[in-house]
Amino acid sequence: MKSLSLHQLYKACVLKDLPFRTTRQLQPLAEIVGQSRAQEAVRFALAMPHSGYNVYAVGRNGLGKRTMMLRYLEHHVDTEHSSHDWCYVADFEEPRVPRILRLPAGKGTQLKQDMERLMGRLMKIIPQTFDSDSFLERSEQLKNEYGKKQEDELERVAAQAKRKKVSLNVSTPGGYRLVAMNGTEPHTAESFRDLTEQQRDKFEDDINRLEKKLRQALRKLADWEQEYADKQQALNQETLEGISGHQLDELVEKYKDLPEVVEHIEAVRKDMAESLDIFLEDNDEQAAIAYASLDKKMPRRYLVNLLVHQKNNEVPVVVEDNPTYHNLFGYVESVTYKGTVFTDFSLIRPGSIHRANGGYLLMDAIKVLEHPFVWDALKRALRSKSIEINSLERELTLSGTISIEPEAVPLDVKLVLFGDRETWLLLQDYDPEFNELFRVTADFENEMYRSDESQVLYAKFIASLVSEKKLLHCSSKAVARIIEYSARIAEHQDRLSLHAADIANLLRESDFWARQTGAKLIQDLHVERALESAKYRSSRIRDQFYDSIRDGSTLVSTSGTCVGQVNALSVLSTGGFEFGLSSRITATCYYGDGAVMDIERDVKLGGNIHSKGVMILSSWLAAHFAVNDPMHLSASLTFEQNYGEVDGDSASLAELCALVSALSELPVRQDLAITGSVNQFGEVQPIGGANEKVEGFFNTCQLKGGLTGTQGAVVPETNVQNLMLDSDVVQAVRKGKFAVYSVSRAEEAIALLLGKPAGKADDKGRYPKQSVFGIIQRRLEAMREHERQEHARDDHKDPSIH
Repeated sequence: MKSLSLHQLYKACVLKDLPFRTTRQLQPLAEIVGQSRAQEAVRFALAMPHSGYNVYAVGRNGLGKRTMMLRYLEHHVDTEHSSHDWCYVADFEEPRVPRILRLPAGKGTQLKQDMERLMGRLMKIIPQTFDSDSFLERSEQLKNEYGKKQEDELERVAAQAKRKKVSLNVSTPGGYRLVAMNGTEPHTAESFRDLTEQQRDKFEDDINRLEKKLRQALRKLADWEQEYADKQQALNQETLEGISGHQLDELVEKYKDLPEVVEHIEAVRKDMAESLDIFLEDNDEQAAIAYASLDKKMPRRYLVNLLVHQKNNEVPVVVEDNPTYHNLFGYVESVTYKGTVFTDFSLIRPGSIHRANGGYLLMDAIKVLEHPFVWDALKRALRSKSIEINSLERELTLSGTISIEPEAVPLDVKLVLFGDRETWLLLQDYDPEFNELFRVTADFENEMYRSDESQVLYAKFIASLVSEKKLLHCSSKAVARIIEYSARIAEHQDRLSLHAADIANLLRESDFWARQTGAKLIQDLHVERALESAKYRSSRIRDQFYDSIRDGSTLVSTSGTCVGQVNALSVLSTGGFEFGLSSRITATCYYGDGAVMDIERDVKLGGNIHSKGVMILSSWLAAHFAVNDPMHLSASLTFEQNYGEVDGDSASLAELCALVSALSELPVRQDLAITGSVNQFGEVQPIGGANEKVEGFFNTCQLKGGLTGTQGAVVPETNVQNLMLDSDVVQAVRKGKFAVYSVSRAEEAIALLLGKPAGKADDKGRYPKQSVFGIIQRRLEAMREHERQEHARDDHKDPSIH
């Protein structure tokens, strides 16, 4: 059997297929390479105006899902779409429910600055004006006018009382008493008793009539008091209007195209006259609260809380890396003043969903699901198309403090979640609302086809990474080596990996080694150095295994022959680093009922797939050697020196060869190792990790005394396209020191390992005598004949047995 040629072991990137000398000559890609399916899904979702067309981007980490989305949004977002500023302002009629204002982009900042400027001026001008001589004179005149009327009215009642020998006294502020007089002194209880009954009755009648007149007078006084307050209020309003009216009028004119803003300014005008004390009193509380909340000292009720502001009319694109409840939906802060917890509308803080409103919000699905209450609140917001700001404490009813209930913000956002396939499937299965809200799935590819055109495209992708990460440019040889590495991690000669994170890491490390040597370009030797360095850093566990092979602790034979013993190939993974090892599989056979005992399965070290592979072997054996008569040879199989779990069926071809060797008593070549899965018809099926497995046996041969020239590895023919072997292996094959073979059927593998043809049955089901199957057939027939003779002898000894 011929071994594989060099070009079958490694598909090199030919430099003439790369029409450039360095990546500096290439135009970086605006899009992510090879993701046309996902890009079309995103384009469709973002163009759909209806609700529910949010995007779930499916793919493992490192494929560039977020980068693709951000680049796509940067180049394809609808620039005609208008963005908005969002502001909270006080509702003077309902202070616990602040109002929301929607303004064109940039107007929110203007309104906030205008109101702050206005209040800053009024804080200075109003106290000065209301403390000026002209205002105090008018106010005093008004006060004296009403004071005089009140005094005259009380004096009239007092004069009438005096004529009746009754005195009108002020007992408490606002309280009056009528007292009977004894000359110039009030009557005492004793002097009043000394009066005649007629005199006492007269005093009581007079006092009763005077009380009626006093009550009438006091009602007049109360009316005048209210009249005075109204006139004082009118004076205040007139004075305030003189100070602030024209400034408010200017704001009304400035924002006349925004009715909600005009309505708010008019509400401020009305409320200022009723809340003048805010400006006149030196309010320590306002100053303390402003200091505690990091705000300016000015009347808080008239300020504008600019929740979200856009510097220009660009559509907002927000990436939320930490989607906690408060980070996403906002919250209401509070300050403590003299032991009292205080809050108002100016302490409302926005979340990322507010900042993304009118645009796009990008988040990681796992992180969203990790934080309590976020997923339900997110679905509620998307369904109701509104954002309500509720503190998490109130959601959990943990806080009984008085709080505010801000008006809900209308929501118009496209949500993009990034996640793996398992999370996507779980959400589909367990959340009935998921498919209604995320109707579009952007399914990201792991690989792309490798052709001359796609290699040039991949080179442009490398150029874009170089440009984006600000790295040294790559020579065409370096690009070719990176393309070959990409095919290696894709495990296919005609595929390229789209795992952008791996390529970006390789470029960064190659850039590091290039700068270390003072190079101006990343060359292929720098890429090679980066790959070697990464392998060395990750290979401690591998080297421990190799040490055990070198010192003989792990029993491996790479020369000679042995019956029932085969070198199988396996792959181990330690934290993302995979390497191949050769494992010894042994088989023994003995007189029995033809069953194959899988020792790994019986001691519960074999996984389900491994057990399935052994059962397939049993059926293959029975189909070949026990079609008409039972097999009287049983066998047992095991992985030698294996103390951990074994799974996968990639050793089933090696197990079959070990069984056939044990049944035929023909020795197996130990200078060959084999991997492959086999089906019931003897067809060899592909396996994973072909490169690592071949390299694992190659390294084992080097450790066990060096290469002899007869050693090699056997892989399924369908895995030849997956081979991108290390340069050490390729060089050894070029020098004739090592070989790689491919097989498509079990018979080919048996012939290669046992050194004899497997044999093909004739019309009567007979195999050639010198073939492997022929030897097994004759051995089994001899055993059956021996058993028949034993039965005949037993029947002859005991005639009663029929």
